[in-house]
Amino acid sequence: MKPFLSEDFLLSSDYAKRLYHGYAEQMPIIDYHCHIDPQAIYEDHHYQNITEVWLGGDHYKWRAMRCAGIPECDITGGLQEDPYRVFEAWANTLPRAIGNPLYHWTYLELKRYFGVTDPLNAKTCRAIYDHCNEVLSRPDMGVRGIIDRSNVRLICTTDDPADSLVWHEKLAADPTCRVKVLPAFRPDKAMSVDKPGFADYIRKLSAVVGYPIDSFAALRRALADRIEWFAAHGCRASDHGLDYCVYEEAASAELEDIFTRAMQAPLSRLDGDRFKTAVLLAVAEEYAKRGWVMQLHVSCLRNNSSLMFEKIGPDTGYDSVATGNSAEKLSAFLNALERRGALPKTVLYSLNQHDNEAFASLAGCFQTNSDVPSRVQLGAAWWFNDNYLGMRKQLTDLANLGVLGTFIGMLTDSRSFLSYTRHEYFRRILCDLIGGWAENGEIFDDIETLGGIVRDISFNNTNRYFGFGLEEPYGTVKL
Repeated sequence: MKPFLSEDFLLSSDYAKRLYHGYAEQMPIIDYHCHIDPQAIYEDHHYQNITEVWLGGDHYKWRAMRCAGIPECDITGGLQEDPYRVFEAWANTLPRAIGNPLYHWTYLELKRYFGVTDPLNAKTCRAIYDHCNEVLSRPDMGVRGIIDRSNVRLICTTDDPADSLVWHEKLAADPTCRVKVLPAFRPDKAMSVDKPGFADYIRKLSAVVGYPIDSFAALRRALADRIEWFAAHGCRASDHGLDYCVYEEAASAELEDIFTRAMQAPLSRLDGDRFKTAVLLAVAEEYAKRGWVMQLHVSCLRNNSSLMFEKIGPDTGYDSVATGNSAEKLSAFLNALERRGALPKTVLYSLNQHDNEAFASLAGCFQTNSDVPSRVQLGAAWWFNDNYLGMRKQLTDLANLGVLGTFIGMLTDSRSFLSYTRHEYFRRILCDLIGGWAENGEIFDDIETLGGIVRDISFNNTNRYFGFGLEEPYGTVKL
C-alpha cells in the first residue's frame, strides 16, 4: 500500500515522477485569478487562528460541512464567536469527505504550511488547532510570509471598476513586497440591469468618475475611463461572471431606453441580455486596444437558496452548476468582436464540464491572423471542476481539440492565502497525465521536450500570454 500524501502523491508512473520532480515542482506560481484582499497583503495581515485563515471565507468547506449535517451556527455563525468550534466541526466533517478535493487540499495545506502529517479528526483536532495557531503566531507566517514560501511571483486580484485601487498603489510603492500584485477588472455590477442594485451601483460609479452617468453612452465612457485607470495600475486582465452566454443585438436608442428604465427597477432577462451584450462588446474593444486578456466565466446558477441569501448574502456556498450552455451565443459574440477587429485574448471557463468540447472547438475557430498562441482558449477546470477527474478531463479535452502545450495553466480562484497548494495539485495531475502517455508509448519519450511543456504550462505560457514580463527561470521549450 502506498503511503498517503507521499512525495510521489498522484504520480502513478516513473515518467510522471521525473516530470514533476525534475520540471514542475520548482516552478514559481502566477495566480492570475483569485479573490484575495490586496489590503491584507500590504498590511502583512497575521491571522489570529487557523479558523480565520482556513474557514473565514471558504464556501467550499461551508458547503461540505452543511452536507455533513453541521448546523449553520457552527459554520458561518461561529467564526467570530467560537473559532475552535468551527474548526472542530470541520475536523468532524473531513474524514467523511473522502473523494472530495477538499480532502486532498486540506492535507496538502496542513503539510506544506504547518508540517502536520497526522489525520485531522475528532481525536486530533485540538492538538492540530493549537499547533497551527502556534505556527501562525511566528513573525514569518503573515500573509507575505505565506506568499513567499509558496513561491508566488505574481497575483491578480478581482476588482470592481469603482475601486480606488489604493492598496495596489501602496503595494507598488512598497520595496519590501516581493510579490507583484495587479488588479483585474470585473464590471459585472455595471451591466446587471436585470438585478436589484443596478441604480445604486451606477450612482456609486458616477461619484468615482466625477460626472453624471445618466445614459448608456455615459456608462460606456465611464467604463472606458476606469479601464484606463486600471491600466495605469498595471492591469492586464478582466473577468466577467456570467450566468450564461449572451448575445442579443440592440440599437443605440434601445440601449438608452433600457438604461433609463433600469434606473427605476430591474428589467427582464431579454433586456438584460441586450444590455450585457452591448457592455461586453464595448469593454472588449477597450481590452483589445491594450492587449488585455478577457476571461469569461459562465454556466453558474447563483444564490439558489433565497432563504439563505437573505440571511448571509452571496458567495456563501449556495451556487451550483447550470445545465448546458449556448455555444451559439458565445460564437456570435466572438464573431462580432473579430469582425470589428476587436477580439482580445480570451479565456473561456464553464462551470459545466460538458461545455469543454464545445468551448475548446469554438476557440479553435478564432485563432486567425494572430501571433499569440491559442489567443482564444479553454480555461482551467473551474470551481466545481477543480478536482482530480475534472482537471484530467479539462486537460484531455483541451489536448483532443486544441494545443495542450499552449495552455496557460492553473489558478486558485480562492479567497484563502493557503490555497496555493492547488497549483501543486494541478501540476501533479498534469505530470501524471503526460507521463502516462509517455509510459504507454503514446507519445515520444523525449523528457526534455515534455519537461519543457510542463514548465510552460506551469508558468511560462501564463507569463507570456498576459504580458506580465516576469523573468522565466528556464525559458520556453524550443521545438
